[in-house]
Amino acid sequence: MSKEALRQQMLVRALWRDDPAALPGWIRAPARASAAQALAAYRGNAGALAERALASAFPTLAALIGAESFAALARHFWQQHPPHRGDIAQWGAALPAFVADSAQLADEPYLADCARLDWAVHEATRTADAGDAPPSLEALASTDPDRLLLQLAPGAALIASPHPIVAVWRAHHDALPIDQVRAAFRAQRADTAFVWRDAGYRVHVEALRPAEAAFTQVLIERRTLAAALDAAGDAFAFDQWLARALGARWLVALLTTASPTTP
Repeated sequence: MSKEALRQQMLVRALWRDDPAALPGWIRAPARASAAQALAAYRGNAGALAERALASAFPTLAALIGAESFAALARHFWQQHPPHRGDIAQWGAALPAFVADSAQLADEPYLADCARLDWAVHEATRTADAGDAPPSLEALASTDPDRLLLQLAPGAALIASPHPIVAVWRAHHDALPIDQVRAAFRAQRADTAFVWRDAGYRVHVEALRPAEAAFTQVLIERRTLAAALDAAGDAFAFDQWLARALGARWLVALLTTASPTTP
């Protein structure tokens, strides 16, 4: 680690402490008084930066708990999990687990899963583009399923929850009526959210049924079509999934392996 990188890391760790003398030689300030002032300024800026960065990555969570509570959460999270990279947009992956462990948020157990969904959406916006050409389906007829890989769209991810997190997300982003969200909670609906990004860089969230989710999870793991069909079970209708995947641009390519693989 370079001297400058070490200085920055130690400064981050010191942002929430009161004694600048704890970092002799690492704070660029001519005197103890100005070093203390510098730390105070850094601390205020860091808190504001943490709020903005996390609010951008976790908009649903921020809306659910309110601005004041989210600001406090962001600052506490910064103290416990400070960023270790220069790109602040990459920081925040640990927040869902942090929310799950929060005693203050324990009465709302769905919040952690909403945060997980927010992060999956955030990650999908940052993935490389796969192009907008429709995939060729010729390999479906000419290749054994145990040698065929179905490549999903950029950012493809599954978030399983015992709570109706898709309904909550859609209420905040797709204007789903709040009555439908309340009905989903009353019914104790469990959602598996599928996240993907289309060729226009728009991120989508959709709820999948259990067999669809099992099938899709295997594809996300880059295993073969045969393994995915086994996971989905006999009741799974692959033709219906394929039509849906093509229409929604979930599927971007069909690839073949060099030799048959086993699950």
